[in-house]
Amino acid sequence: MVQKARNHWLILVLLALAQFMVVLDVSIVNVALPAVEKAFHMTQTSLQWIVTAYTLAFGGFLLLGGRAADLFGRRRLFIIGTIVFGVASLLDGLAQSGTMLIALRAAQGLAAAFMSPAALSIVLVTYREGHERNTALSVWGAVASGGAAAGVLLGGIITEYLGWRWNFFINVPVAILVATFAFRWLPAHESEETHNDLDLPGAVSVTAALMLLVYGIVEAPSHGWTAGSTLSYLGIAIALLVFFVWNELRVKNPLVPFKIFRIRNVTGANLTMMPIVAGMFSTFFFISLYTQTVLGYSPVKTGLSFLVIPVVIAIIATNVPRVVKKIGFKPILMVAPLFTAAALFWFSHIRVGGNFVHDLLPGFILMGIGMGGTFVAVTIAATSGVPARESGLASGILNTSQQVGGALGLAILTGLATSATTRFVHNLSTAPNKLTPALAEVHGFHTAFLVGTCFMLGASLLATVLLKQSKRTAKGPQEETAAVGMH
Repeated sequence: MVQKARNHWLILVLLALAQFMVVLDVSIVNVALPAVEKAFHMTQTSLQWIVTAYTLAFGGFLLLGGRAADLFGRRRLFIIGTIVFGVASLLDGLAQSGTMLIALRAAQGLAAAFMSPAALSIVLVTYREGHERNTALSVWGAVASGGAAAGVLLGGIITEYLGWRWNFFINVPVAILVATFAFRWLPAHESEETHNDLDLPGAVSVTAALMLLVYGIVEAPSHGWTAGSTLSYLGIAIALLVFFVWNELRVKNPLVPFKIFRIRNVTGANLTMMPIVAGMFSTFFFISLYTQTVLGYSPVKTGLSFLVIPVVIAIIATNVPRVVKKIGFKPILMVAPLFTAAALFWFSHIRVGGNFVHDLLPGFILMGIGMGGTFVAVTIAATSGVPARESGLASGILNTSQQVGGALGLAILTGLATSATTRFVHNLSTAPNKLTPALAEVHGFHTAFLVGTCFMLGASLLATVLLKQSKRTAKGPQEETAAVGMH
């Protein structure tokens, strides 16, 4: 029994390491962006695509990846995804142009889309619903939220001392390690479904729709919201989403059985997740640029400045399961986003001549508190009461909400920041002595952070209205439906 428990926690460490690698790659390149920009002579708009291509492919294919894990075996999909992720990372580091790097980042995101939901699905079927699973998900949530902040720190150290290419090379030995031990430790986790009919029309339509939607929003600031190209992208995306819904309602084995959304907290948690991640991803993007281009920090100093966030997240996340056990996840999801909103509001006042203690530290502490509470609670909420046979689907939906929310948020807020900077330059063109590039850039950041604050307030409101209070105890009626068989 002791050996069984030990193996369970070794499995959690292995899966958390894989998820850490996946989340890390969203933010690890942020600090390296100025070095990549210089190496390939890229514009800030094209630079954004190094982040967006990854999150877009990741988010676009997650539903397919999650459902494939349920149909074809979780361990198989997890190991294949990990190997492809390692190969794509190696090729990223060898990229010879900005365009090549962006394309390979998309391939890396595609691999992550099969890795991540399979990993979370294994967690869901390995730990019994209730306090045991909540404890496991607290580790998962801490990794998911802390990985983004840790990525900035690690990216800074690697970029300064090894060069930006090593931000990708570092994944290769980790992927080999994870795939090797996954093959040795993980149970087979074969399909629990009676069929292997993968809904390809649904997968193709929803993936294409999500990608065109984000692409249209990313390009809108430069082409114009009413431009023919923008309206075409958005129109085709909406048409594909309509086709996807129609297809799911008529096929025998849909990619997304809509009955899963009858579980109220699955729907509420995913809708709450999207604005949370939309504000969070953009924070790391803009603050990484602010510290290096405005404050003049080195990559290492930038990374070290973010260190406080994962430290605070770790403290908060490890205590969330006990709080959930007493009061449920709804109160946490009502309050935690307000801390993140306060952090973004603080960042909306960063100064051109700022410093770490005044302009960044208070916001980082608030951000860590908000993220540590939010990610653990929303993961518990989005996966509670889900039957084991649909755990991959639930994992895919949650990860899709996260990645699509992040990609959309970054696209929207980057566009708003660019527009605000342009307007600021135009308005001060009559007083050039008052205008500096840093002043205009910081003004754009202010606008983005204020809108991000609204995202977080919206998330708190959604949690208040949509989530059903559910006090998780050691016993509960839903345990029987979602209890695990893979012990």
